Amino acid sequence: MTIVTSKPPFEAVVAEHGATVLRVCRAILGRADADDAWSETFLAALAAYPELPAGANVEAWLVTIAHRKAIDVTRAAARRAVPVASVPDRPAAARTDGRDLDLASALAALPRRQREAVAYHYLAGLPYAEVAAVTGSSTDAARRAAADGIARLRRTYPAAGLPDGD
Repeated sequence: MTIVTSKPPFEAVVAEHGATVLRVCRAILGRADADDAWSETFLAALAAYPELPAGANVEAWLVTIAHRKAIDVTRAAARRAVPVASVPDRPAAARTDGRDLDLASALAALPRRQREAVAYHYLAGLPYAEVAAVTGSSTDAARRAAADGIARLRRTYPAAGLPDGD
């Protein structure tokens, strides 16, 4: 007796995992570039979907693709010049209390490994083993990066009600 398992149509995959991929893209890149990275993720996934094994973890696969697309966007942005209408005479005044009250900005200010670990574990819900596979690190390193990232976010943005480490 042969059991045939088939994959759901790609449209169902987008409907089920689209929001998670968008949250990951926004956490890694910010709102400005997240939509483009989301689109690029699903375009790449659509091309590769026929070869994906039927029993594969689709969410982890999509987060891996999103991770790579985020790296591509970050590298491309680093190569572009940023035009400005006029150069200010002096820098803007910094906050005196040192706190950034925007959680998204606080997340973006984390070191890359911490930002990715927080986004993949807490926003995408991936277990640390899968976070490690996506980021190319060990499970312990992924757990440490996520814990350090959450601790830093708590110091920067204490009113956010951030999750306790697990």
